[in-house]
Amino acid sequence: MRILWLKSDLLLPLDKGGKLRTWNLMRHLARRHDIVYLAFKDPGQPTADIEGMREVAAHVETVTRTDPPKGSLRFYADAALHVLDPLPYAVGKYRSREFQRCPAVIFTHNVESEIWRRHAQTRSGLLGRWLYEAQYRRMLRFEAKTLARFDGILAVSDADRQALGAIYPDAVRQPAYVVPTGVDTEYFSPAPSAPSGRTLVFTGSMDWLPNEDAMQFFCRDILPLIRAEEPQVTLSIVGRAPTPTVKRLADTHGVVVTGGVDDVRPFMQDAAVYIVPLRIGGGTRLKIFEAMSMGKAVVSTTVGAEGLPVVAGEHVVLADEPTAFARAVVGLLRDTDQRARLETAGRALVLERYDWSAVAGALEAALGAIADRGRRRTAASMTPVDNRSAIRSPQSLF
Repeated sequence: MRILWLKSDLLLPLDKGGKLRTWNLMRHLARRHDIVYLAFKDPGQPTADIEGMREVAAHVETVTRTDPPKGSLRFYADAALHVLDPLPYAVGKYRSREFQRCPAVIFTHNVESEIWRRHAQTRSGLLGRWLYEAQYRRMLRFEAKTLARFDGILAVSDADRQALGAIYPDAVRQPAYVVPTGVDTEYFSPAPSAPSGRTLVFTGSMDWLPNEDAMQFFCRDILPLIRAEEPQVTLSIVGRAPTPTVKRLADTHGVVVTGGVDDVRPFMQDAAVYIVPLRIGGGTRLKIFEAMSMGKAVVSTTVGAEGLPVVAGEHVVLADEPTAFARAVVGLLRDTDQRARLETAGRALVLERYDWSAVAGALEAALGAIADRGRRRTAASMTPVDNRSAIRSPQSLF
């Protein structure tokens, strides 16, 4: 097939979960298919980032675009311009004439409206809740209109596929296909020896609001409960672009905020337990598969593990309330046998079913089915058609 892949940015550097997911899928597809990659690029984007994309795409096309730094006056001024925009800010900021006329398959990394709905639910102030609810309603309208435009829909989990069908029954008229999250099981492999300390770790892009909220929630409501039982516990928050709110968490005793690092694996290897205390989110958490692939015991909220085919108590421990989450972490710190069982079962699951080579096969099958459906429609109408699939791989603002 000839595949046109559209995305909001170049994949290099590989510093976000969405980029890693897309890179690994493209890496496998590129072995058998001709991929053209179209994306925005920053004016200062290194040429090496563009050249490096040719490892996964035969052709790379870019459109120059500048984003104001998050938290800057330009960022807030730009956001203010979209207050009356009928499109949600996370979408309207990516308008581009160059991208407009392109038949496509949409790869939904999340159900975006659900993310904004959960943001609104967690806001305590009336103004903040009103703003997020307004964005939620705009995203509902936008997703409904957008999904109806595409020739095929790809979701990252069966939960997302069902949610799209339930929220947008009139828009999702064509079949939606599931292409799950995967992991590079060779790169993310267990350390030779188990950690001896009492360190917890969280990894992710720390300018993404769900991650920021998760760390605030954990440090404020959960960590004190853990330390009441295990005073020596420390926390490493590892990830690029921490917001001022995240940076202030380093003022808490025993909390380290690293910022961007070249390799997250040493921090994960040193941790006894990997935590995912997300209250907001959608799609699937690539970070959980990375932790499981490294043989780490994971404690997550239900939202954090949403969409992943894991069994609570067998592959991960799920807990939503602060007391239950703290109890789960303390239990794993003290019970090394239970921790070892989770580590072994999690690693076995991703090895068997979620290495990127297997996941790329699911994407290839979905694109083939969509292309076949297009050919059948064309044959019925006797209109010539090029065997071309286009993927838009949207990325959330936060």
